[in-house]
Amino acid sequence: MKVKKYLLISLTVAFSSVYSVAQQSAWKIAGNKIVSPWAEKVNPTSPLAEYPRPQMVRSIWKNLNGLWDYSVLPKTEAMPSSYQGKILVPFAVESALSGVGKTVGKDSLLWYKSTFSVPSSMKGKNVLLHFGAVDWQTEVYLNGKKVGTHEGGYDPFTFDITSAIKKGNQQLEVRVWDPTDEGPQPRGKQVKNPEGIWYTPVTGIWQTVWIEAVPKTYIASTKQTPDIDKQTLTVAANVENLQSGDVVKVSAWDGINKIAEQSADGSAPTTLTVSNPKLWSPENPFLYDLTVSVVRKGKVLDEVKSYFAMRKTSLAPDANGIQRMMLNNKFVFQYGPLDQGWWPDGLYTAPTDEALKFDIEKTKEMGFNMIRKHIKVEPARWYNYCDKLGMVVWQDMPSGDLGNQWENRPGVIDRATDKDRTPESENYYRKDWNNIIDALYNFPCIIVWTPFNEAWGQFKTVEITNWTMQKDPSRLVNSASGGNFYTVGHIVDLHNYPHPAMPRPDLFGSKQAVVLGEFGGLGLPLEGHTWIEKGNWGYRKFSTADSMFTTYTSYTKRLAELIKLGLSAAVYTQTTDVEVETNGFMTYDRKVIKMPLDKLKEVNSRLYDPQLSAKNP
Repeated sequence: MKVKKYLLISLTVAFSSVYSVAQQSAWKIAGNKIVSPWAEKVNPTSPLAEYPRPQMVRSIWKNLNGLWDYSVLPKTEAMPSSYQGKILVPFAVESALSGVGKTVGKDSLLWYKSTFSVPSSMKGKNVLLHFGAVDWQTEVYLNGKKVGTHEGGYDPFTFDITSAIKKGNQQLEVRVWDPTDEGPQPRGKQVKNPEGIWYTPVTGIWQTVWIEAVPKTYIASTKQTPDIDKQTLTVAANVENLQSGDVVKVSAWDGINKIAEQSADGSAPTTLTVSNPKLWSPENPFLYDLTVSVVRKGKVLDEVKSYFAMRKTSLAPDANGIQRMMLNNKFVFQYGPLDQGWWPDGLYTAPTDEALKFDIEKTKEMGFNMIRKHIKVEPARWYNYCDKLGMVVWQDMPSGDLGNQWENRPGVIDRATDKDRTPESENYYRKDWNNIIDALYNFPCIIVWTPFNEAWGQFKTVEITNWTMQKDPSRLVNSASGGNFYTVGHIVDLHNYPHPAMPRPDLFGSKQAVVLGEFGGLGLPLEGHTWIEKGNWGYRKFSTADSMFTTYTSYTKRLAELIKLGLSAAVYTQTTDVEVETNGFMTYDRKVIKMPLDKLKEVNSRLYDPQLSAKNP
């Protein structure tokens, strides 16, 4: 028996090795563009294998990323009977790391097919199928049965597939339609014909696909709101199939020490007292652990692990009556890069988890305390790293419907009147913005929401801004970064290239903080690290790193003067080069940091000197 068992194990290992080699041979990086250092570390048998949802962790789950079948077919054709090749999920079909590198377009559909088994540990439980993000319109079939549809390119979605599961292997098929810039949906900087500040389309699955086992009554989501003034944390749990008498129990932990615990009726929020809280900040990004359970008659039905931070973002006048952006009731100048979140090999998707973290780490090492996530949403793990590393985040809503551009450059107060979008476009905007805020609400690093950028599709600004403020009163709202100015929201945001400037602090009666939402854009193309050989650009072009650093230093000196006059924050363009843009601190492939990290940190850190600002209130 032992010999037979040994032979069986050996044969299984041998088969797995052969299968792994076969999978690797079925995939290679598409195209001939530059790639990041992590491209060679991508494992086609298990790409991006990390747990994808750090704010709500369960133990029984399975990652479905890997090589799937794909076909690109005309919209008029039905589900394919055979498939055209292999695609590496979760990389968009246009990306090099997908192994395909094809454009789909509005007249075609992208089809996927994958086969997976349900682990024995999930037996007797409900099985949820999760998609981190799919761009854009998605239909999902399991074993020939339609299990759900979704529209939205930036928010996670889930289907309960329990009733469609059969014995043996499961066949999963996914249909995606994405019109890119020829449709009414939010799509960020994607365009059919990339040029300038507009980039390659991203179609299909671009975040992790996974399954998870839950009981019939389970926690679908949580909403965690800290209040440092009251020293409390309020937790609301959305529980599926809640029964009368069910209780939600919440406990907060500082390491191994339980600091608070409360239970409440399952449909009611729970408020914990967090005495003498350790406040989260860029200098001390302290995170508490959190456990949320559903209990019925003393028995725990479901439990998730999470975390939270005690931090506050607000406005308050300084000694001169100028509104300042406050963090934990103190003025902290917020300074960081515009971060597009694009990759030469993965487009919207970082090649590996190490790569995802890299940009944040380097931004921190450069001496920045903030990132403006520009017209894109990242996977949950990106925000988790910002939480852990102490990086403040301003989160943009991805734009769409660019028909309402402003008539004058930023800084001119006269503005065009908001124009209505089509009803279809407006509905998609509202739905997506609501879903994005819900999905990202629990990440403490996010302290600013930005509904509009540079009047790109800006509409009903007062209504949208007020809605955002009511949706999340715990954060500041920057109604229109560099767009049409209104007396609504917490911030007036000017864009000015290349040198720093600021709006007048008394623009709207000193009711809003003033920030410089974009400036800089100093360009330095480096041979061997550019998307194209010729035709690259920046707002101002340099031939050496030394000359660029000299100019950059002069800009930081000007920022110091503006802080004294009332500037609360500034955003430099940008973290990395992106396609034909060469105005990043790093090249697009992340292989070269153009200016020395230590020198960048030295000049940037001077901007946090409390002496630069008026006395705190």
